[in-house]
Amino acid sequence: MIVVREIGALRENVHERRSVDRQKVAFVPTMGNLHAGHLALVRTARELAPITIVSIYVNPLQFGANEDLDSYPRTLQEDLTELEALDTDIVFVPDDATMYPRGLADQTKVEVPILSSILCGEHRPGHFVGVATIVNRLFNLVQPDVALFGKKDYQQLTIIRRMASDLGMPLEVVGVDTIREPDGLAMSSRNRYLTAKQRAIAPGLYGTLRETKDDLEIRHTDATTAEADGCQKLKDRGFSPDYFSVRTRDALTHPGTGDRSLVVLAAARLGKARLIDNIKVDLD
Repeated sequence: MIVVREIGALRENVHERRSVDRQKVAFVPTMGNLHAGHLALVRTARELAPITIVSIYVNPLQFGANEDLDSYPRTLQEDLTELEALDTDIVFVPDDATMYPRGLADQTKVEVPILSSILCGEHRPGHFVGVATIVNRLFNLVQPDVALFGKKDYQQLTIIRRMASDLGMPLEVVGVDTIREPDGLAMSSRNRYLTAKQRAIAPGLYGTLRETKDDLEIRHTDATTAEADGCQKLKDRGFSPDYFSVRTRDALTHPGTGDRSLVVLAAARLGKARLIDNIKVDLD
């Protein structure tokens, strides 16, 4: 495994490895503090291409003024140990000066309209501009054939797919299923913010989503009622919801009478932790 910190070294190593039989490259962008969910992305990448590249970079452009940029967990040495055990080929670990040489204010930015301003985008203004900008820059630097993202961040996955399509990027964006704790809580680096009491409550987010799935698929509850009921259940369980919403699976619009492939998305706070999750719904 090679660890590189500069763009020139990244490009040189990618070119050298690609030159062997034009091998495909699979890319997994991360902010580090790797858990089983991240490692599932890397394992899938290993299955899809002979060359696997992982980036570790805590991107300041996607954090708001009062968010957890400074306290976001950073565990680089542990992350590198995990990645080496998975036979990762290249790990790109840039700093801010490498990614934003002219500073954040003067950085050219990428925005996916509409999708970036709803749901999490409504509660975290500018977040998805930061995500799209850094992912676009990483895609241009790595030039992967396939890039992998977790389905837990469903809105992010949808935005990146739209960006790649709109900008004509010659790569495939693959979503990988959410990895959960035994009690159903989706794995996340921010779970470490939970106190013991909050950790016992946290699985209720996915539990509420599962109940809403049954309401929609089995009891044929309408979307508006399902949203209101789900939001109230989260409050009753001790969460402070940002949103609880039923959307179409492809464009994240409010469903019409003919829409059958849906997703229920939720974001809710427990103390310092902001948890997000989702579940697919198929109406037959």
